[in-house]
Amino acid sequence: MPDTPASSAPATGEQPGEHSLPCVMTFNTSDPSGAGGLSADITAMSSASAHVLPVVTGAYVRDTSDIHDHIAFDEEAVADQARCALEDMTVQAFKVGFVGSPENLSAIAEITTDYAEVPVITYMPDLSWWDEMAIETYLDACAELLLPQTTVLVGNHSTLCRWLLPEWEGDRAPSPRDVARAAAVHGVPYTLVTGFNAADQYLESHLASPEAVLATARYERFEATFTGAGDTLSAALCALIAGGSDLQSACAEALTYLDQCLDAGFQPGMGHAVPDRLFWAHDDDGAEDTPGAETPPDSTLDADAFPLDTTRH
Repeated sequence: MPDTPASSAPATGEQPGEHSLPCVMTFNTSDPSGAGGLSADITAMSSASAHVLPVVTGAYVRDTSDIHDHIAFDEEAVADQARCALEDMTVQAFKVGFVGSPENLSAIAEITTDYAEVPVITYMPDLSWWDEMAIETYLDACAELLLPQTTVLVGNHSTLCRWLLPEWEGDRAPSPRDVARAAAVHGVPYTLVTGFNAADQYLESHLASPEAVLATARYERFEATFTGAGDTLSAALCALIAGGSDLQSACAEALTYLDQCLDAGFQPGMGHAVPDRLFWAHDDDGAEDTPGAETPPDSTLDADAFPLDTTRH
């Protein structure tokens, strides 16, 4: 498809060869529960055959049930981590998760601006656990500073609607194109909207631009409540784009991978379930299902074949 972001060629150094991996840099917070944050990014991106450059932006105080607090790193510490690694290695994609403060968003936006040819995948999680004033300030900074640098915005339908369409009026919920148009106002060309409530008790994920819904995936509702699904999906998408997949194929493969992670999910504590991002390591046949392991010869998917199988969440 035209204008689909592809992994950028390294500006310096050798092209990734058969004995090297694409490098992806992720800005995210440390999650001691192991459910999301950098834990999700590292395992999901590694599963997609990427070398991960994890930049720690802060730390949650949390368990598998709730986020109790967050401690943000100083923006200079964040920038220094990233700049040092970037001077040594060439990255093919960036991911930005929850980074804790407007100051950190500003530092990251400055870095991504300096590497304008590199795709940026931005994931916006649910921030309802946070102080209302902090949420508003953070979202405003993200819209102003980071979204203009973003290639694909990933988020749950309700989260993105509350953020980008706060004054929406009407009997129907905003469509994926409505959300994509709202994101495009801030410079985002593509939006991956998850958790869209379909009329037949299914959930849908939509890859959309302001002009069209490019692809749709349908899932039966999953009974368990998971923590870390959004970080897992956006991390896999980022790594697959870095590996050279076109956007539609990367979305299809990332969504299929997430579905398998949730199907193999487990409950490590007394709270929510956690995706098993290394499910393939426990399954003799899992190598075939690992993102990036095999790409079909014809990887272009249309809206009626996305993803390729029927899933259950």
